[in-house]
Amino acid sequence: MLLKDIEGLCNRLDLVEFINRFSGFFFCITPFYIECDIVVLKQFIDELESIPFIPPRQVSNLDSELLHIKKFGILKLDSIFEFIKIIKYFLYLKKINFTNSRHVSSWLSNINIPSEIAEIARSFDDDGKINNGIYPKLDSLNSNIISLKVEIKKSINKILQKDRILPYLVDKQTHLIDSKECLLLKAGFNKYLDGRILERSSAGYFYVFPSQLQSLYDRLDKLQVEIEILIYEIESDISRVFLKNHVFLKYINREFDKFDSIQARVMFAKTFDYNFILLNNSGDIVLYDFAHPALANPILTNIDFSKQILIITGVNAGGKTMLLKSILSAALLAKYLIPFKINSFKSKISNFKNIYAVINDPQNSKNDISTFAGRMIEFRNILLLDRLLLGIDEIELGTDASEASALYFSILKHLQNKGAKVVITTHHKQLASMMAKNPDVGLMAALYDENARIPTYTFLQGCIGKSYAFESAIRYGIPLNIINEAKALYGDNLENLNELIEQTSLLQSELRQKEDKLDKLIKSNENKNNELNELISKQNLALNNKKIELENIYNVALKDLKTAIKTNNTKTMQQTLNRQNELLKSLPKPEINKNIKFEVGNRVQSGKSSGVIINISNDMALVDLDNGRKMKIHVSKLKFGSKISDKKKQNISFSLDTLHCLPSLDLHGKRVDEALELLDDYISRCLMAGYDEVIIKHGIGGGVLSKVVKEFLENHKKVKSFSDAPPQNGGFGAKLVRF
Repeated sequence: MLLKDIEGLCNRLDLVEFINRFSGFFFCITPFYIECDIVVLKQFIDELESIPFIPPRQVSNLDSELLHIKKFGILKLDSIFEFIKIIKYFLYLKKINFTNSRHVSSWLSNINIPSEIAEIARSFDDDGKINNGIYPKLDSLNSNIISLKVEIKKSINKILQKDRILPYLVDKQTHLIDSKECLLLKAGFNKYLDGRILERSSAGYFYVFPSQLQSLYDRLDKLQVEIEILIYEIESDISRVFLKNHVFLKYINREFDKFDSIQARVMFAKTFDYNFILLNNSGDIVLYDFAHPALANPILTNIDFSKQILIITGVNAGGKTMLLKSILSAALLAKYLIPFKINSFKSKISNFKNIYAVINDPQNSKNDISTFAGRMIEFRNILLLDRLLLGIDEIELGTDASEASALYFSILKHLQNKGAKVVITTHHKQLASMMAKNPDVGLMAALYDENARIPTYTFLQGCIGKSYAFESAIRYGIPLNIINEAKALYGDNLENLNELIEQTSLLQSELRQKEDKLDKLIKSNENKNNELNELISKQNLALNNKKIELENIYNVALKDLKTAIKTNNTKTMQQTLNRQNELLKSLPKPEINKNIKFEVGNRVQSGKSSGVIINISNDMALVDLDNGRKMKIHVSKLKFGSKISDKKKQNISFSLDTLHCLPSLDLHGKRVDEALELLDDYISRCLMAGYDEVIIKHGIGGGVLSKVVKEFLENHKKVKSFSDAPPQNGGFGAKLVRF
């Protein structure tokens, strides 16, 4: 989604104030959303939530400064200090113990601050002033200025103590005019004080600069000129170092923005006790204990939007539009991992590429666009979107009810076939009843307290709601005689028809729920029957195998016995019988539990060993043990194992290189095939990290590596251009690559 689309959507969903409050936790002006792997972002958030740290200081956007450096410009000290604040903050983060935070620790360890940049950072105090001892000449000039200002102060005090000037003093304060300390005097002062009038007060008095201070101020001006010259030299020296490390500064600025967006989310969640929810691909939206951020003292809502289309009907001013906005708001905030009020353990939100809200009246007299025409233009564009979550408020707006029902029925059917998820509000019971026959359509009604004659701002799933237009009109002060006349015109038949539609919808919903429950029960019984038949087959097979095994043992024993009889040796016969008896005793006697069925993927345990079944054949299970070995075990010796502990669970695949990578690659000393493999992988990671410029160092040497790197870059589809790097970054021995 484009930035303008996101901002427009926030406005339509009443999220502007909430987003502004969230943006106040940022310390650099950046968009509130972040384009990166949300799973990785959530891992960083989880780690930072458990570690106390001080948020960064406010930092200006440095894009123009980075461009100025690249063009060999010289930065002012205040701009330099903006970079210093970032460097100082990363030096602070590196001192924090992140040992138990694998992702943050690994990320910080890959951020290597050049020593000359770190040295410059240590030259400044926390207020942006250059520390004493770094530039002796600057220290001396500052000391002279301080002494000179003390001398000026003494001279003014001497003038104030003269008796002859006292009658002309308006006050005994010194006033700063044009950076010069002046006295406020009455007319006639020039008889006793030589000075220049710099300004006149509103009361007619004179701001006078004493002539005897002129020489002191001349010396002060000279010292300040010397300081300005020296500061310019310092700015030039630092800017040259910044130019040399331009790629690093661009990289560290981007990493700061990423960390800023993460810490803002952590601090925002802690401050307001909000929760994060990670997106899934189920296609469902299930919200528990959720409230739209714009509502004050809201009633927490539970919403099950598992169907593809949700139709919200019911009482006017009963919260239908806010419910629609709430569903879309939850999806939008979760998409960019912004915390909000929700029970994240019971809720789930699917990931949508496009989120669109049709809420406002698009009528525009300047462009001669009617309400209906404006809606059609919007739908023309919406129909092209994929992976869409769409909200439409008052879908019937702007045209005839019967025609609108047929038209929007077809539009919704088309969107459903495209896999879109749609939530609408409507007063068209005809449209709602037509859509209600679709098993992928869910209904929700805003409820009304008929006794108190007010909406309850609660909702009932599975039915079409009544509008209560007449009751609402009474509540808003419409005279009763007008209401009664309207009811008479409306007629009992239409009222009865509406009630019939509502009751039919409720009955259809209940019937569909019962049918679903019955289907699940039938399917469950069929599965159990299949499991039982499969278990009987396995037991019969095991029985036949055991029969064959016993027959083989019997035949061997019979053969041994016949041999003993032929020898006519009683002792030998007895030994043979004893041996066969011991063999029979040693045979395993498996017990098969008919109620247990093991499947591939089950976690099982045998003795002290545990693992996961990866194959089953003839009652023999091949188990992938936790110690890394595989073992065949008879199913009779298995039992279901407990779930593996969190500590043993495989972590979600994560690579810090996905979030960021170093701004340069050094191929010195690499073989050609090894260098090309490293280069291909490095460019892929840089593209994922969002780089637009990197340095590839290949050296000069015999020129072979330089040649193959050049050929590789010429043929790479994502490389826009490349050239020899600046001298400070390797010159002819490196390439500056742009994407």
